[in-house]
Amino acid sequence: MQPILVGVAGGSGSGKTTVAKRIIKAFSSDEVVHMDMDSYYKDLGHLTLPERRKVNFDHPDAFDTELFTAHLSALKSNMPIAKPVYDFTRSTRAKEVVQLTPAPVVVVEGIMVLAVHEVRELLDAKIFVATDDDIRFIRRLERDVTERGRSLESVIEQYTKTVRPMHHAFVEPSKRHADVIIPKGGKNEIAIGMVISDLNARISALGWEGVTGHLKRKRAEEE
Repeated sequence: MQPILVGVAGGSGSGKTTVAKRIIKAFSSDEVVHMDMDSYYKDLGHLTLPERRKVNFDHPDAFDTELFTAHLSALKSNMPIAKPVYDFTRSTRAKEVVQLTPAPVVVVEGIMVLAVHEVRELLDAKIFVATDDDIRFIRRLERDVTERGRSLESVIEQYTKTVRPMHHAFVEPSKRHADVIIPKGGKNEIAIGMVISDLNARISALGWEGVTGHLKRKRAEEE
């Protein structure tokens, strides 16, 4: 049986990561896989650090969509993947990878999850997390300064030059593709609970076997 791919999109600082984590927490570790699109930024190791800082990371072209969709397709076909790790302090891809095996639920999270057609077409359920612009900006400011080693000035400059205009050009319009729109992010207990209940029902209906059952059938067929 194919895993269920659940897309969680929304603007930077909207609370989509919190929503994704709440969904993940509702299942055991062998029942769910987290695929964050942020891990699939293009590798900019060939550029200097100042040059990397000038890249528009809020445009769809900043992502390695080909690799991301290939990995999503592999998980959907019950095949394991080696997910890349992105170093946000250096704006480049790290050397290590994370080995992931398929699970009944694959939570696909990122600002462009619903905006990029190739990604959107692979999803079985589409969620958009909606939060006011001022709240999103404050959250992004706190995160980039404390977690990613950015200066206050650089975060504000990036927000005004790329984050805000790209949000209105790509992210905000993508909510028209959503099956569910969740306001108030991770604090919306009712909406998150409904999503989790729906996923549980889908898993039960499918009788999902996972990669172990898939491989056993494959070996039996070969024999």
